Amino acid sequence: MTSVKEFRIEEPATADSLGRGAFVFTDDYSVFDWGKMPDQIPQKGATLCTMGAFNFELLERAGVPTHYRGVGVNGDVSRLEDASRPPWEMEIDLTQVPNLPNEGREYDYESYHAEAGSNYLIPLEIVFRNTVPIGSSLRRRTEPADHGLEFSSWPDESVDLENPIVEFSTKYEEGDRYLDREEADYIAGEASITDLEALAREVNEIITEQATGAELVHQDGKIECLTFDGEIRVADVVGTFDENRFSHEGTQLSKEVLRQYHKRTQPEWVEAVKHAKAEAERRDVADWKSLCERDPEPLDEAVIETARDLYCAGTNAYTGLDLFDAPPLSSAIGAVSRL
Repeated sequence: MTSVKEFRIEEPATADSLGRGAFVFTDDYSVFDWGKMPDQIPQKGATLCTMGAFNFELLERAGVPTHYRGVGVNGDVSRLEDASRPPWEMEIDLTQVPNLPNEGREYDYESYHAEAGSNYLIPLEIVFRNTVPIGSSLRRRTEPADHGLEFSSWPDESVDLENPIVEFSTKYEEGDRYLDREEADYIAGEASITDLEALAREVNEIITEQATGAELVHQDGKIECLTFDGEIRVADVVGTFDENRFSHEGTQLSKEVLRQYHKRTQPEWVEAVKHAKAEAERRDVADWKSLCERDPEPLDEAVIETARDLYCAGTNAYTGLDLFDAPPLSSAIGAVSRL
């Protein structure tokens, strides 16, 4: 299904009913939209499954509808608290995901929704931001005044937001792009973007509260949603170190660590990716990877081990479950700062 998890269908969704299936998490990782990178991070898949399940159970206790059914352990579906070891599979309700035809960079959302009916995965990502760190795309696309901030320009430091910013971006286009509310509303189909924004803010608040209790700073993240018979439910996976950015004592605790490491150690590849995406846009084609002149290089074993400890120690800290054999979070963070 994606570069970091596989997808199993047990009962397909129909126009009138949800189906059943599972995410099977792998140890693969992806940065800069590349897809599967040359290395794997040991136990990364289990940490994403654990953290995602933990957050879905938090949302359910708060009354937020989701597609989560439980974690899969030895062929059974159970709650995370009943798991005796880190889970790799997440059982979920399935919705329909119609084909999204395209001609170059033009996508036919009318066809998507005509096939989808009232049971479909909304082809948007709803992004929420609690901070605007250095390097955030928001700085390139907007000015502080656009968000009611009293800066003439973005300062050379991270900006904490009193009121989170919510944005919409495409999900299934070859190169994701941010949208204004009018286009987001069109792409959402029957689903209300006002309701989607309200749901994103509620999810953000719940995750932020949990992170604060674990002495983590929740910087930003996203949700994806399905709609079924008029009800919007949180789908995919939520609140993991791949979907969201967290920090501890000023150090990143998320996939951002790997992204920034590649920027420092493989700048030629990062620049080639940037150039390929720009060239694809110029040519009005969707497949930018075929235009990229470089491939990423494998990571050193020490970097892989540091990343593994980061995911495992961070998941233990966030959930308080200690399911993973990992060093204390302070030690894992210290190793990251030395990369």
